[in-house]
Formats: sequence, structure tokens, C-alpha cells
Amino acid sequence: MKRIARASLQSAANLVFFAVIATAVLASTFFLTRDEIVKSEQAEKLKLITQIVPPALFDNDIIQDTISIPADPLLGTEDITTAYRARLKGEPSAVVLEAIAPDGYSGKIWLILAVKSTGELAGVRVVAHKETPGLGDYIELPKSPWIKGFDGKSRAAYKEADWKVKKDGGQFEYMAGATITPRAIVKAVNKALIYFAENRDILFKANTPQKEKKK
Repeated sequence: MKRIARASLQSAANLVFFAVIATAVLASTFFLTRDEIVKSEQAEKLKLITQIVPPALFDNDIIQDTISIPADPLLGTEDITTAYRARLKGEPSAVVLEAIAPDGYSGKIWLILAVKSTGELAGVRVVAHKETPGLGDYIELPKSPWIKGFDGKSRAAYKEADWKVKKDGGQFEYMAGATITPRAIVKAVNKALIYFAENRDILFKANTPQKEKKK
């Protein structure tokens, strides 16, 4: 029995030892690669942002000119997100917001959208989704130009009833047999524009985080 107990203790000690070593290796790898990961993420963000914010709209460092936004139902977000501000000659020209359409066919659809200071959309892109391959592909720019249909749209030009797919009496195209996906995106973009209109001054203020809304 003593021999078995000693063997069990030795096995447990070995497991703890290797667990500590593995944790140390993972931690050191993370700290060694963290800066490179951050640089890579910023490069990807800038690449995506410059797709929807034309270079002619800003002369500031848009990746550094940011504001933290608390979770908000109009954006569909549950955590703090970051808004990127475009400025031209010191004047606000556009802001890039993150939004989530919670009611896609297969769940959430993550979006990024640029809104000009006038309230007009400069562009929208799908960042991530879990829509059915084939049916949901057309919301991705490399596979379809559908998402560009938002360019130039605004709540000033479109009344509330227009912010729907044509099947529902609105102004936005959709693919036959795949109405749920575009319906969710159109709804999310419209709500994000409402958020922009309600918070425009705060979004373009100096770098002071927004206060959490009272519930």
C-alpha cells in the first residue's frame, strides 16, 4: 500500500511539474509575441478601415484617435468596443463603429461601419459570421458586391420603412431563399445609424470615454 501511495504521489508531483512548465512556456511565448500580434491586428484593422473610410477623408492617425464605447442595444454589443475617428484638417469627417446583428440565420453577425460626420454611410463590412456556406456567402465582399449597397445611404435620405429588404417593403436587395441574413444586417446598420445620430457630439469629442448609460 505504501508503495502504491508513493507512486501516486510521484505521479501527481510529475503532473504538477509539467503543468507548471507548460504554463511558463505558454506565458513566455505570449509575452514574446504580444507586440507582434498587436502590430498585426492593427495592420488588419487599418486595412479594413481604409476599405470603408477613403484616404481622402482623413489626415490623422485613425488607429490612435479612438474612443471607448460602452455596450449599447443600438449597436447590439455586450462589451466595450472601440470607435475610430477620422479627421481632416482637424475637423471630424467620419467615425468607424463596431456593431452586431444578433439575429442572423446562424447567430450573430459582426459588422464594422463608417459613418460620415453628415450621417451618411461611407461603407459597411462583415467582420465575422456563422451563416450557412453558400447562402450566407454573398454578404462577404470578395464573393459579392451586396454589402456595397449601403454606401451613401443615410437616415436623412431613407425613411424608417425603407430600412428593410425589398421583400418586407424596404429598399435593400436580398438573395432569394436567404432573406434572414440581409434582413438582420439592414436592421443592425439602421440601429447603428440611430446610435450615431444620438451620440454624434460625444463620438467626436476629445479622448474622454463615454459614461455608462443608466439602466
